[in-house]
Amino acid sequence: MTDQRGPGRPRSEAARQAVLNAAMLDLDEHGYAALTMQGIAARAGVGKQTVYRWWSSKADVVLEALIERAEKIVVAPDAGTLEADLDAFLTATFREHGLRRVLTGLMAQALLDPEFAVAFRDRFLFSRRAALRQILDRAAARGEIPGDVDRELLIDMVYGLLWYRLMLDHAPLGEPVGRQLTGLLLRAVSAPPPGTGAASKPSGPMS
Repeated sequence: MTDQRGPGRPRSEAARQAVLNAAMLDLDEHGYAALTMQGIAARAGVGKQTVYRWWSSKADVVLEALIERAEKIVVAPDAGTLEADLDAFLTATFREHGLRRVLTGLMAQALLDPEFAVAFRDRFLFSRRAALRQILDRAAARGEIPGDVDRELLIDMVYGLLWYRLMLDHAPLGEPVGRQLTGLLLRAVSAPPPGTGAASKPSGPMS
């Protein structure tokens, strides 16, 4: 379900923040499956009906909390070079923020609830892609990325790695992964396409 609030009293900002914080704390301690609207309300010190008045499901509460957290801890820097911007953005993206349970829980919910899947994609996933696209677009404008480089594919490479490791938990996340990925992307955009450049030239005179 998506966040469809009906008419009623305006939300108290203090109560809203209490609910969002309570949801994240409960989720971190008990996991997404054990999270309930009643538990969130009790921890936040508000009535359950107050929570339902503002959000239609626990997934909507967690999504709003996640969006606010992501906007604070993973911003699109503008340090003037692609290398500096990618390093700052990707180390922040891959840093362990205690959000693994949040992200995997919401992804699982999105697979079960098509309506929520649209909200998760449009409000969170696409906004994260847009932040990275902004970095790549600025680099292209500075001439650091060739104009024919597929920037959407680069973005898929970044978030494909992130989600693959989140879901399988077979390899670590963390800042070193972000830095390693920065180096790989920089080499990828600076390498000549296959079949061009020095690598394609004959090694000796033609006979």
